[in-house]
Amino acid sequence: MEWFEALILGLVQGLTEFLPVSSSGHLAIGKALLGVEPSGDLIFEVTVHAATVLATIVVFRKEIWKLLCGLFKFKYNDETDYIAKIVVSMIPVFVVGMFFKDQVEAAFNSMRVVGVCLLVTAVLLTLSDWLSARVRAAVKESRNGISFWQAFVVGVGQACAVLPGLSRSGTTISAGLLSGVKRESMAQFSFLMVLVPILGETFLDVVDGDMAASAVGALPLLIGFVAAFFSGLFACRVMIALVRKAQLKWFGLYCALAGLLVLIFLA
Repeated sequence: MEWFEALILGLVQGLTEFLPVSSSGHLAIGKALLGVEPSGDLIFEVTVHAATVLATIVVFRKEIWKLLCGLFKFKYNDETDYIAKIVVSMIPVFVVGMFFKDQVEAAFNSMRVVGVCLLVTAVLLTLSDWLSARVRAAVKESRNGISFWQAFVVGVGQACAVLPGLSRSGTTISAGLLSGVKRESMAQFSFLMVLVPILGETFLDVVDGDMAASAVGALPLLIGFVAAFFSGLFACRVMIALVRKAQLKWFGLYCALAGLLVLIFLA
């Protein structure tokens, strides 16, 4: 991978991470359009995801600090309850990471998988727009706006979204809305729940030496990280409000068109 390709892909990652359009799918599309050969690992993907997670920490630093302060009061308060629900949401993706990592890596080499998953994302976003109000009316609101069972459902969505083209934010927000969580509550929970899994994966790759052994190279990884971080800062600040207020069906329409184009021209 050349440095300018890493720069472009890092920008793509940062700008699409916070919209329900699948940053991993757009990374795969970007690689295909640029002619970047598959590296045989997910080190570049993990690196640029870590950069956008760092951007999330910067943007949500006050909320994260409040949660940590509440946690270290060592009593069951709103902050402890919220963190416990984030932990529950991480269980499904932990299982996928432990037992299905090789299958997930193989999926990143298939543009057909990307196209199909983009279409699935479109369906989920459209359904959540149509049905969320009805479901929410039938479900009692829980502490912090989300219950433990809803957190687990959202976690299942995040675990499924490890596939390229299946938007993580779109899938988790849709799963939350379809289980009765308010959109305002889901937006923050969706972005905070990914912090530990991505940072943990990055840490393990560094410890295991996978970063050094990656075929991508140190310079492209660094450039991709920096590009994803700064574009992620911009996207997180500007676009989270859009995700909270905009109708998701329009993002669904975009994903449907992108999925069809991928299946027609790139698969």
